[in-house]
Amino acid sequence: MGAWVVSSSVISPLGFTSEENYSKIKQQISGLSKISDATLSVNPFFAGHIATLHSSSAHTKFEIMCRKAAEVALNKINLDPSRTLYILSTTKGNIELLKTVVGNAERLALHVTAKWLASEAGFQNYLVVSNACISGVLALIVGKRFLDAEKYDHVVVVGADVLSQFVVAGFESLHALSSESCKPFDADRKGVNLGEAAAAVVLSSKPKALGVLPSIKITGGGLSNDANHISGPSRTGIELGLAVRQALKEAQKSSTAIDFISAHGTATLFNDEMEAKAFHALGMGNIPVHSLKGYFGHTLGAAGVVETIMSVHSLLNNEVLASKGFDKLGVSVPINICKELIKKPLTTSLKTASGFGGCNAAIILQKESYSL
Repeated sequence: MGAWVVSSSVISPLGFTSEENYSKIKQQISGLSKISDATLSVNPFFAGHIATLHSSSAHTKFEIMCRKAAEVALNKINLDPSRTLYILSTTKGNIELLKTVVGNAERLALHVTAKWLASEAGFQNYLVVSNACISGVLALIVGKRFLDAEKYDHVVVVGADVLSQFVVAGFESLHALSSESCKPFDADRKGVNLGEAAAAVVLSSKPKALGVLPSIKITGGGLSNDANHISGPSRTGIELGLAVRQALKEAQKSSTAIDFISAHGTATLFNDEMEAKAFHALGMGNIPVHSLKGYFGHTLGAAGVVETIMSVHSLLNNEVLASKGFDKLGVSVPINICKELIKKPLTTSLKTASGFGGCNAAIILQKESYSL
């Protein structure tokens, strides 16, 4: 039993497979660039933009990205549709349909989009997880719980969001966007970069039936809420710490067993400070930490899925990725931000996420041997 990771894919400015994305990040190549597009904003901004994919006469860019991510992850895997759940993780989904008649306008509703995408992938059972920026990590936790409850044997989690005028304007109104490439946890950080991506993870409690020999599984998950502010996180990090403690408890691990942390790390003043306080209070101040926002930007509903996939590859390759954009610590407590790629034996990692409304999520990934 367990939520084993049997396949994955990432569609981003860095490439269209998980392996290609991981390879680029190892080389510290960023997918961020300066965007000057009046249809998104009258002001130039830095973001992760997939310039080679566009809406068609029948389908939106969001739909095309989701379908492609699922197709790549499901290639050569034959899942029983009756025992498989499709979960769509997104914050805005087909938001571009607000401005165009491309595709079916009914699919502006997230559940309608999810049903259609699941059907396109060959599944009838579907679910939407949309809880701000923890959506991706939360979707993985939900998938694990369905597997643990033996409601399904397999879960396909697809996380995606695209750049849109709606999203860009929202972050501009909060004065949260950086005018340059973001610098998570750095003393000179100026805010977040947005990004667009689609990623898919196939989880299974019965990989033997698929003829797959996985070596990474999700062993614990935790959730909490600050109840602090609609857009501002807790100032103490206590609530994120609670989510991490829940995840550790379920995984039956101590905080010292974590080999590295993939933080949310948005490069905003308050998020990075809150996360640092949480890690420090948990006794994780010496554990290597990175944020991948300097490579992808903040991909919203895709972020937790994309960054978890990169953690899977890190564990498999015994490498801790560098946190791009970091130079000098800019938080009030000491934490160990990775400036360069670290090669060392790895078995366990922590992935965290925090979002608007004060939501927090954490999962534990464990490298174990699995035999047929």
